Formats: sequence, C-alpha cells, structure tokens
Amino acid sequence: MQFTAQQLALMLNGTVEGDSSVQVNQLGKIEEAQAGSLSFLANPKYEQYLYTTGASIVIVNNDQALAEPVNTTLIRVENAYMAISMLLDVYNKLKLDKSGIEQPSFIHPSAKLGENVYVGAFAYIGPNVTIGNNCKIYPQTYIADDVVLADNVTLFAGVKVYFDCKIGNNVIIHSGTIIGADGFGFAPVGDGTYSKIPQIGNVVIEDDVEIGSNTTIDRATMGSTIIRKGVKLDNLIQVAHNVEIMSNTVVAAQTGISGSTKVGENCIIGGQVGIVGHISIAKGTQVQAQSGISRTLAEENKKWMGSPAQPYANHMRSQIVINRLPELEKKVNELEKIIAELRKSH
Repeated sequence: MQFTAQQLALMLNGTVEGDSSVQVNQLGKIEEAQAGSLSFLANPKYEQYLYTTGASIVIVNNDQALAEPVNTTLIRVENAYMAISMLLDVYNKLKLDKSGIEQPSFIHPSAKLGENVYVGAFAYIGPNVTIGNNCKIYPQTYIADDVVLADNVTLFAGVKVYFDCKIGNNVIIHSGTIIGADGFGFAPVGDGTYSKIPQIGNVVIEDDVEIGSNTTIDRATMGSTIIRKGVKLDNLIQVAHNVEIMSNTVVAAQTGISGSTKVGENCIIGGQVGIVGHISIAKGTQVQAQSGISRTLAEENKKWMGSPAQPYANHMRSQIVINRLPELEKKVNELEKIIAELRKSH
C-alpha cells in the first residue's frame, strides 16, 4: 500500500517539512533505505544518516535540529519512536488481515465459530471446539476436542492445541508451538522401567498473552498449567506440567521451568535459565541469562545471577575474585617459598 507524506502526517498528528505529496510503499532503516521508503530517526547516534539517506520520508522528533540540508521529506512528531511503532502496528494488521474458510480444511460439525473467523488450508478443528470472534487460525493448525478460544486469538501455522485447553482474549501463539502435550510424568517400577502417569489436566492461557515459536506448555497432571494475563514467552521455552506463571512476567528463549513451580508477577527471566520444580519465585524477580534456580526465591524485586543463582551483587563480587585467582595463586606460591626458606634458616 502507498501513503503520501500528508496522509502519514495526519495519522501521526505531525507536520510535513518538504514535499507533502511524496509517496512511500515500504519501510527501511535510515542507513539503508531507498527511494519509496519510509524511515525514522529517534537515536541521535544515527543522525549522520539523515543527510545521506535515500528514504523518501523520514519521521523525526519535533526538536530535531538540522546541521545541514536534507534531501528527504521530514515528518516532525512529538515522539518519533512511538510514531514508527504505531505505523508498524498498522502495517502488521494490514499484512495479517485474512478472513474466510480456506479449503481443504476440516471443521467438525459440533464446533462453534464466532464472527469474522479465518481458517487456513489444512487446519483441523475438532469436536465441541469453541472459537470466538475475529480469530485467525493459520494453515496446518490442529485444535483438538473441547478447546475454547476467546476473541481475537491468532494461532500461526502449525500450532497444536491439545484437548480441553482454554485460551483467552487477544492471545498470539507463533508457529510450531504446542499447547497441552503430556507433562513429563513417569513412576519408577521395581524392574527398572517406568510406568506412565496419565496427564488428565489442561492448560489455561489468560488474556493478552504472546507465545513465541516452538515453545511447549505441558498440560497438568491434574488441574491446570496456567499462564496468567499479559505474560510474554519467547521462542523455544519449556513450561512443564502444573507450572503457574503470574501476570506480566517475561521469559526469554531457551528457558526451562520444571513442574509445579510458581513464577510471580512482573518477573523478568533471561535466556537459557533453568528452574527446578516445586519452588516459588517472588514477584518482580529478575534472573540473568544462563542462571540456575535451585531453590525458592522469596524476596521480591531482587536480581539473581549464576548457577546456582545468588544475588546479583554477590555474583559480580565473586567474579572479580575469580578473575584475580591466577594472581592470588602466584602470591600464595611466593609466600609458601618464603615460609619454606624461613623454616630452613631456623
């Protein structure tokens, strides 16, 4: 789609400086953009590119001073970063605006679909499924028996949702993610083998959650594995059975959360963090990447680092000591030599 500078200025409540009729049909980084592109400048470190960019339109802050003439049309706004974010959101919605039922796809006669639902080719929607309004079910998605999707849910291609799971409003789940696979439950038998424990619970995902690609959230043994409102999960995360992640917590890629652990609200969990089962993590906890959490963290709003994790400041002090170990070893060796010589002299 094409927009003129004047149209964009009206959308952004900005003012045009230059040719208001110039048109753009794509987005580009300011240092790489070509004619027909829209770009923006929010970071002063990139100001040099404002005078050399090939972009047809650049969004800048109202207070952006010009050190030399520019060859592009400017749109001045209160906050360039927020303005481009708004445009990206509009662009994304237009790009993903799909509707209708594609064929071949399978929708069980007992399934109930709301208004303005998109179902992509080769999708499967099982018995007694309920899908709310404005949902988008992309190709090759599998939705098993008795699943409930509220309004404005997007399941990208290849998502699998097992039976009885519940998904709230405005949830986005990216390709390859599996919701409701069996939890890792096995009982040891006397002969050294393992007997599978049936996993009869489900997964409940509340409103405004986004889940990245190839993440797995296991169903509960009994009860529910719960992802509370506003949680954001990255790609390649393992959430085990009966875990509960409280509202507005963010978890980065390759993290594993073991069974029955409770993660508090507003936590920030870095990438490749390992968390053992049957513990609690307090509200506002921040865990640095590659840390190992092996016990309950009961104090709120604290930072943790290392494996096993310790308070962030303690870990940093320990690192300083570790870095000095070669020097300390050398000094110890020298002292041992001095002590040995003193003993000889006596």
